Amino acid sequence: MLLDFFYHLKSNHLPVSIREHLTLLEALDKEIVAYNVDDFYFLSRAIYVKHEQNLDLFDRLFGQFFGDLSKIPIENILLNIDEDWLKANVLKELSDEEKAKIKAAGGLDELLERLKKIVEEQKERHSGGSKWIGTGGTSPFGNSGNNPAGFRIGGNGGNRTAVKVWDQRDFKNYDDDLELNTRNIKMALRKLRILNREGIEDELDIDETIQKTSENAGLLDIKMQASKQNRVKVLLLMDVGGSMDDHIYECSQLFSAAKHQFKHLEFFYFHNCVYEWLWKDNKRRFEDKISTWDLFNKFNKDYKVIFIGDASMSPWEITQPKGSVEYYNEESGLTWLERFKNKYPHFVWLNPVNDGYWQYTQSIQIIRKWSENKMFPLSVSGIGKAMKCLKNSKLTFDL
Repeated sequence: MLLDFFYHLKSNHLPVSIREHLTLLEALDKEIVAYNVDDFYFLSRAIYVKHEQNLDLFDRLFGQFFGDLSKIPIENILLNIDEDWLKANVLKELSDEEKAKIKAAGGLDELLERLKKIVEEQKERHSGGSKWIGTGGTSPFGNSGNNPAGFRIGGNGGNRTAVKVWDQRDFKNYDDDLELNTRNIKMALRKLRILNREGIEDELDIDETIQKTSENAGLLDIKMQASKQNRVKVLLLMDVGGSMDDHIYECSQLFSAAKHQFKHLEFFYFHNCVYEWLWKDNKRRFEDKISTWDLFNKFNKDYKVIFIGDASMSPWEITQPKGSVEYYNEESGLTWLERFKNKYPHFVWLNPVNDGYWQYTQSIQIIRKWSENKMFPLSVSGIGKAMKCLKNSKLTFDL
């Protein structure tokens, strides 16, 4: 069965190897965990999952393979239990007081025999009472009842007095397209790393020291080097206002993560599309504007440009002069976008709108075409792909 589980994971594109499967078998052979679904889940997840973005996929595949225990007929579960294993493991978990209560009820052997007999006789759901397997009541078998020497079967439990829990495990999703937080964004942004050595030589260069010492007939010759640092320079341009108000939370998370991740970060705001002016303070956007030409002159082509916006507007705001909703721009937004592309060869556009809707918005299609498909969704996986694109300008995002 475990081999089938391994093939189930592999066939559904979870990156697993036979070495990991053998590790799982070895751990089970050495009884690293107890014999219950929770412990097996955590053990197999720790071995098979090598990156947190695959946690959700593993959970779903785990649930698919082992199925919903609540749908399995109760007699199929209970009548096939190894009694020797059950007795040995249940007794390990009991206190002296609980063992005394079990003994007072006739002993574990008698409880098991009664359970088997009831399973064979019972034909329908039952609630309350003191005999059948059901909910409530004082029967030794069931859920949410009260018996000091009973087995809890199904549900979330009530008084927590069951000897052994047979229940379904619920798993939480951690899909990289659903879970968007500052920590995950930071991890995605780390893919944009350009490491080089600059500054004070304060780090031992082991390879060069060995080489020079060998050439010096064994006389120690210590060589130092500057430490590696991420020297990437980022220009962050963010759309604000209007329809972007619906995406303030996601954009704030990205901005916060970027400020901590990139040492050389410059940011500016625009509304809908970039024109001849940008600004750094939204409260003073009309009094403290910055010329886009000045931005071109101040920041050289080494900067990686990240546009953040939903690209949702009237098409003429992009294609026509005087198309801006705020003032009469002398040149079209597309003209300024072309200037950005010519100045900064490494750029991407992050869009908080679900990529499934992009094809229905004309302005998004215009900007996607301008960007040569370098528009990516504002999700963890989308940010990761965008960072790779900034390092390799040939990468694109195709729907």
